[in-house]
Amino acid sequence: MESNYKGILPKNISISEKFYIMLFIKQGTNAENYRVKGKDGKLYFLKLFNYSKLHRTAFDADNNLLEIEFLKRIQHENIVAYKDSGELLFENKRYGYLVLDFIAGETLEEKISRERISTYYDVQQIIAEVLQGLAYLHRLPEPLAHNEITPQNIMLDLSGDIPRAKIIDFGYARSLHQSSKSYNREGLNLNYVASECFNNIYSVQSDIYAVGALMYQMIFGKAPWQKDISRYQEDRNKAEEIILEARSKPLSFPELDSDFIGLEDSVKLILKKALSQDLDYRFASATEFLNALNGEVEVEDIDRVRKVKSTENNENRFQQQKAKGKGFEAIAGMSELKEQLQLDVINALHNPEEYSKYGLTIPNGMLLYGPPGCGKTYFAKHFAEEVGFNFMLMPSSSLKSVYVNGTQENIAKMFEEAEKNAPTIIFIDEINELLPNRDSNAHEMSKSAVNEMLAQMDRTGEKGIFVIGATNYPDQIDPAMLRAGRLDKKFYLSPPDFEARKALFEMYLKNRPLDFGIDYERLSTLTENYVSSDTKFLVDEAARAALRLKSRITMNILEDVIKNTRPSVPLEELKKYALAKAKIDGEKNDQVNKKNQIGFNK
Repeated sequence: MESNYKGILPKNISISEKFYIMLFIKQGTNAENYRVKGKDGKLYFLKLFNYSKLHRTAFDADNNLLEIEFLKRIQHENIVAYKDSGELLFENKRYGYLVLDFIAGETLEEKISRERISTYYDVQQIIAEVLQGLAYLHRLPEPLAHNEITPQNIMLDLSGDIPRAKIIDFGYARSLHQSSKSYNREGLNLNYVASECFNNIYSVQSDIYAVGALMYQMIFGKAPWQKDISRYQEDRNKAEEIILEARSKPLSFPELDSDFIGLEDSVKLILKKALSQDLDYRFASATEFLNALNGEVEVEDIDRVRKVKSTENNENRFQQQKAKGKGFEAIAGMSELKEQLQLDVINALHNPEEYSKYGLTIPNGMLLYGPPGCGKTYFAKHFAEEVGFNFMLMPSSSLKSVYVNGTQENIAKMFEEAEKNAPTIIFIDEINELLPNRDSNAHEMSKSAVNEMLAQMDRTGEKGIFVIGATNYPDQIDPAMLRAGRLDKKFYLSPPDFEARKALFEMYLKNRPLDFGIDYERLSTLTENYVSSDTKFLVDEAARAALRLKSRITMNILEDVIKNTRPSVPLEELKKYALAKAKIDGEKNDQVNKKNQIGFNK
């Protein structure tokens, strides 16, 4: 027994004089797992982290291990419970440790490798409990994506009469507020990773895909579109291409043994929806998936839904904005930005001949960047109204494709439609996800998408097309997209200033039952660093409170709501955006200075 002991820590060693090593369980890529006994006599799990092997994205800005910080804040019956954590020195090396409540049972992988699950009822019960845990994670004040739902990371607690599923191992969990750069796929089983994640698009729906893959394996004995990619461990791009190629084929449902009980056609529709490669047709939330699983909502065949929506989209993709909206009148504040756009963009679009006299051309596009919730999409729609152009709203996810060359084809079709219906404004939301920096660890398909976009943006202004990109992360966009002739006009949408916040409160409170004495200046003073979407949320919350009280919206109600609601974007994050703006402004000034220089550069 002693000769087979492989753990770093020897048996019976004391951990901070609170826990004692009993048994080495397993070794992972950068951590080991042990069974330990506490001074209280209870059993626990201990996870030992080798700092030197951890990816940099495993730590927060203060060098705290994210897995530990997340689990400290989590408390749910379907998630393993945090007990303690700390650091230790052993043989002159520093390690982190995490202690979790002991679960008397086995992993789902151990169970299904030993015996097939024979009834849909048992599958449904386990999947429902996993979804309940994920729904909790996704609804936290700082929502979390687990990012590694696999049979290995579902523990079956056998201490009671009925096995209970618990989600374990948060090594790849990340806050949804973080940049997608903070996600790391090294070491993940790609058969359970949603296709959009290969292009650095992460959301709660990525977890939902993994649960669908888990459910499929429990029923049919293997993951959907499963591929053996073990020989491509050193070539992640190749491994991902093989997975994506397999998923380009329709989802199949193998014949089951006659002894499997309870599989109905409705279950296949649930699996098709959970495993959809298109986010628009996948379950939007864990709760929606759970409701379908419990038979509370009927799931339509997504193939039929896709055909209907495709027809509707072709008919309604373009909107004549000027006839339907108020343009800049609908936007509170931002007067300086409106004036700048009027001179640099709108007048040029309306009077190209006048501008050409001065050697100025119609701009090809602009970038709106800044913190989330500052109204980039809202601003772009009303900008289209102000100009009077057709408007195409294109989220990055609608252009990205899991198929080889699919994204390039989608980009080309988008420009073809825009030119056919010119003058057209194309608005691409989260453009950094579509056009990541090619010098970073971007997938080959992403690099091809950047090349296609660069080619399509050649002289778009002359074709009557104007491109607007919006992003929370301007530093992640390929630099070539921000050079002259592409998205060369860059506008920072900051959190609203005093006057803008005041105007926003006036706009959102208008036409609601108000008490006398609403002090808009005080409301503006109390909400410094709140973004535009926060203002609407505050007003809506105050309206709900007044409705419960059967009263008008009073100043006291508004102040109470503000007092109990933090800004959605932390101050530290706002400072980062201010630095990004300063950097971009500095680049602009450098370009101007270079143009004004006479002579040769050294």
